[in-house]
Amino acid sequence: QASPYCCIARRRSLKEGKESNMAQRYQITSDKVAEGAVVPEKIQLKLARNATLAEEKQKAVDAAKKEREEQREALKKRAQEYQKEYAAHEKQLIDLRREAKLGGNFFVEPEAKLLFVVRIKGIIKMSPKPRKVLQLLRLRQLHNGVFLKVNKPILQMLKLVQPYVTYGYPTLKTVRELIYKRGFAKVNKQRIPISDNNIISGNL
Repeated sequence: QASPYCCIARRRSLKEGKESNMAQRYQITSDKVAEGAVVPEKIQLKLARNATLAEEKQKAVDAAKKEREEQREALKKRAQEYQKEYAAHEKQLIDLRREAKLGGNFFVEPEAKLLFVVRIKGIIKMSPKPRKVLQLLRLRQLHNGVFLKVNKPILQMLKLVQPYVTYGYPTLKTVRELIYKRGFAKVNKQRIPISDNNIISGNL
C-alpha cells in the first residue's frame, strides 16, 4: 500500500526464472519515489538498502553468467578432445584388425577396463556371505546397477555372487546413456539425479 508521505511504485528488478544461483533466487524490489514527495527516514534507509542489494545482486548475476559461459566453453573443448581420442583409438583397433587379417593372424581384443553389474535376485534363501558381498558392491536392492573396475578382487567377489547378478562390458554409448538417464549422485547423504554439471563440479 502507498505511504501517505510518498507514492512508491514497486516493480520487479529482474525477470523471474528458475536459477540455481542464490543471487537470482530472491527478487529485490526497485522502488521509485514521486517527485516532490516528502520521504521519511525509514523509507530512505529502505530505498538505500534495496539499491545496494540490487547492485550486489546484479554483480553476482553477471559473475555467475560469465563463469557459466567459461565453464561451458571449457566443457565443449574437453568433449571435443575426448571425441578425438575415442576416434583415434577406434581407428587404431580397426587398423590392427586389418593388419592381422592380411597377415593371416588372429587379433586379440584388448581387455575391458569397466564392468556394469546388475542385481537380478532378492534376499530369499541367500547366505550371509553373498549378502555381505552384495552390500560391498552397493547392490542392496533388486535391479540396482553399478559400474566397477575390472581387477582381480572385483572378479573374485563377482564369483561369490554370480547366481544373484548379471554383468557385462559396456560400450561408450551404453555408459553415456546410463549416466544421462539413470545416473544418481550422493550429495549431503542424499541421492540426487545427475541433471546438471554443477552437481558434480560443486561436490568434487
